[in-house]
Amino acid sequence: MFYEEKRQKVLRFGDVLQGYLLSTPIIPEPIVEKPLYDCHIDIGLPNYTIVMDPCCRTKHKMISLSPLIEIWGTFFKNLYLAEDLTRINREMGPQQAVPPQIWESFPEEEKEKRLTEGRVYAFENLFIYAPHPLLLEYKVPRKEGDIKTNYYMLDFRNTYKLRCDKINSPTDAPLESKILQLSVDTRSELRNKISTYYGKPPLEDKISED
Repeated sequence: MFYEEKRQKVLRFGDVLQGYLLSTPIIPEPIVEKPLYDCHIDIGLPNYTIVMDPCCRTKHKMISLSPLIEIWGTFFKNLYLAEDLTRINREMGPQQAVPPQIWESFPEEEKEKRLTEGRVYAFENLFIYAPHPLLLEYKVPRKEGDIKTNYYMLDFRNTYKLRCDKINSPTDAPLESKILQLSVDTRSELRNKISTYYGKPPLEDKISED
């Protein structure tokens, strides 16, 4: 079960919300010595946003969010993923992570390297939200023909902070904006994957440790 049948009256990590703005400051370069003369803020109202704060940490009129975005049509080229896109949320074998024709095109050294690594997250920064009647259906354009779906995805890189006067605590907040709640197991998968994404040491740090 991906979602809970009954939503709790509390904002929790991974919840699907409606009604919250998305803002992205855009600058051409870091503002160090030059005056602030060339910048703008991109503001939008996504259909859905996800609570990114740990459970029970939403307070002080602030909340961390990330928009739910439409999935990529390229996912459907991989039959293993096309059967169930939420498989992206879990570790998979190297041959499952790419379409068969891509795997066969790899040099033997690359195949061996990937097989040695074993099961990994194929799309480290993405988490797929399963279809639900409360999520709008949309078309994914593809050369082979458009696909109608209401799978959505969360990109960890899109997290942002928003201030809202009515958010005082996880229970003292606009709970009418909450439309879906993840099951305990799904929330655990999200927590594990985002922890891996932020906790994975870069290659240069591994070299230094060696």
